[in-house]
Formats: sequence, structure tokens, C-alpha cells
Amino acid sequence: MADVCSTCGLPKDLCVCGTISMEQQTVKVRLEMRKWGKPATIVEGIDGKSVDLGDLATKLKTHCACGGTSKNNAIILQGDHREKVKKVLTEYGFPEASIELH
Repeated sequence: MADVCSTCGLPKDLCVCGTISMEQQTVKVRLEMRKWGKPATIVEGIDGKSVDLGDLATKLKTHCACGGTSKNNAIILQGDHREKVKKVLTEYGFPEASIELH
């Protein structure tokens, strides 16, 4: 017998809980100037319980070819990568309407 999701009651291969949780989140991607005028892209608003922030940070760093970290429920990337981050997040499963660029 297939494993059953404890949240929605559907089999694990048909479970839509992850998709629904991504649609309900509002992700904010903003640019922040750090020490000595260095730009940093900050990604906030992602729930760490429904999405693995470490895995997502690794994918973003690989796609943007930059350094960064994930801490305090935020992902910090070195440099200005707002448009690239938006593209990667939509490919990851977040709806484009829920991603705000600042």
C-alpha cells in the first residue's frame, strides 16, 4: 500500500501540500548595500518548514555563480541577482505573482 500524506490524506505521489504551501507564501527579493558598497541580494518570506532553505540556497548560488548563505529564514547572495533569483524561484515552483522584487 502506498504511503499516505498526513496533511491532505492523498497518496504521497499525488500529494499537493507542497505546491499549496508555495502558492500561499509571499517571497520578497531585495537588494541591500553592505560594507564598502558591496551589493547583496536578500530573499525573504520563504517558510523553512515547507521548503529546504539550504537546498534552495545551493541551487540559487549555483545558478547565479556567486557566494552566499542561508540563515534566519533568509537567503543572502553576494551581488545583484534579483532577476535571476526570480527565474529560479518560478522554476522551483513558486508562482510568479507571489514574488516581489524591490
